[in-house]
Amino acid sequence: MRTLISTAFVSLDGVVEAPGGEPGYRNSGWTFKDVEFLPEAFEIKEREQRESAAVLLGRTSYEAFSPVWPDMPEFARYRTLPKYVVSTTLTEDGLVPNWGESTILRSLDEVAALKETDGGPIIVHGSATLNHGLSDAGLIDRYHLLVFPLLLGAGKRLFSTTDKDTQKLRLVEHEVYPNGLQKQIFDVVR
Repeated sequence: MRTLISTAFVSLDGVVEAPGGEPGYRNSGWTFKDVEFLPEAFEIKEREQRESAAVLLGRTSYEAFSPVWPDMPEFARYRTLPKYVVSTTLTEDGLVPNWGESTILRSLDEVAALKETDGGPIIVHGSATLNHGLSDAGLIDRYHLLVFPLLLGAGKRLFSTTDKDTQKLRLVEHEVYPNGLQKQIFDVVR
């Protein structure tokens, strides 16, 4: 079974919306404008590219990343990995041609079937709504979080608000950086 990893930039109060400057959110770009940049804090992003075998995205994140990431040198490895987009509305003509193999999955059942295939870890970037569904369905195996020392208040959150049984996590790696950023890697305990 493949490992499904959710990776996110998250504020201390759980907001993941528009960390890179995406329009439409009043605190857009919060990862760059409010916390001093320290390259060592982002080592996990390089490691994720080296260790991932596929990328899983929701439609909104795919549409935000696909025009930009294919040409960014810092995301070069992702060009070679298969991409899977979970969407009930995206059509084949909505996939970009310059970002390698991309497949549309229509349901969380198809994500569960993908996890059953051979291959390495599948990484989920962004995709707040998809993360909620994946978590509620018990499909996430690990979280890679870079927690920013910010309280953003309103905004899309990483974690679902579904009333469900407690989900225990095991901290497997962590580090705190001088700028207040925290790396937290959790395995989901089953």
